[in-house]
Amino acid sequence: MIPVTKPFLPPIEEYNAHVAGIYKRNWLTNNGPLVNELELKLKEYLDVPHLLYLSNGTIALQIAIKALDLKGEIITTPFSYVATTSSIVWEGCTPVFVDIDPQTLNIDPSKIEEAITPQTSAILATHVFGNPCDIESIEAIAKKHNLKVIYDAAHCFGTLYKGKSVFAYGDISTTSFHATKLFHTIEGGAVFSKDPEIIKKMALLRNFGHNGPEDFGGVGINGKNSEFHAAMGVINLKYVREILASRKNQSLKYDQALMGVDHQKIKIQGQTTFNYAYYPIVLPDTARLLKIQETLNADKIFPRRYFYPSLNGLNYVDYRATPVSESVSNRILCLPLYFDLTNEEIDFVCRLIKRAQNN
Repeated sequence: MIPVTKPFLPPIEEYNAHVAGIYKRNWLTNNGPLVNELELKLKEYLDVPHLLYLSNGTIALQIAIKALDLKGEIITTPFSYVATTSSIVWEGCTPVFVDIDPQTLNIDPSKIEEAITPQTSAILATHVFGNPCDIESIEAIAKKHNLKVIYDAAHCFGTLYKGKSVFAYGDISTTSFHATKLFHTIEGGAVFSKDPEIIKKMALLRNFGHNGPEDFGGVGINGKNSEFHAAMGVINLKYVREILASRKNQSLKYDQALMGVDHQKIKIQGQTTFNYAYYPIVLPDTARLLKIQETLNADKIFPRRYFYPSLNGLNYVDYRATPVSESVSNRILCLPLYFDLTNEEIDFVCRLIKRAQNN
């Protein structure tokens, strides 16, 4: 079987050594030493001033919205994972969908201003598949209209924009360290901000509002993560450069093997060091996609229709037409990509795609 992805797992001996330390200390959660070590090592690797390690990427979005005290409408993209939209709704705000650029698949800044109303408080944009948004345009619009900016950077570990981590941009950036991500802590996530006061507020929010054992600085939630999860992150961080290099080589192999197949690749934002987190292809039509998917599934190869469906059609949001997103979501397929995927397996996948196209 060839799944769309598989988690990277380090040598079990390395993980067991950290687990033995956890057992010895009997400190399982509540900001333990491995959580602190992971936060410090991530700040060093990513070259960012502040971050907080959280239980997952969805709680990261929810805490970001709460920390900025957002109300009313939040402009966002319909082409993202459902957590981007559900977090807005969960926090009592209204998502207002703006269509995407047909080349980058990120939110189209030229369509943002027409969606702004007196109730708009922020822009929540996703760097789709690790590809940075048009950051300058988004932030210029936000400044002009006095809006906050949150970036859903769940796919962005290892991506640089203008020589800096993508996590360095926006009022707050969030990410996911879920097992499917190229860097993972089994479950996990993080929030980033240049503003130490926002970080301080989010630190309270992730730990029930605790400002000491018997003092509370306000309402909070349980957004902490455990020592067992942090242990996986501390170890996996040592392998990130190897993982990034592998994914790049695999993607270049796909580029070569898919020559002659009618498809569109995403356009990577300029001045970007890309992380090759996914390998999406946009097919000419839905029928072609379904034929390819059926052909691959028959040989136990499981790509994913990602992102599908377009989020503006969810049954708990107000529908707003976004024709580009709706079209792309019906035609996009993410092909298998993970650390130990072989060139032979990539060739096999691509031969089947060509067979499906020609039949």
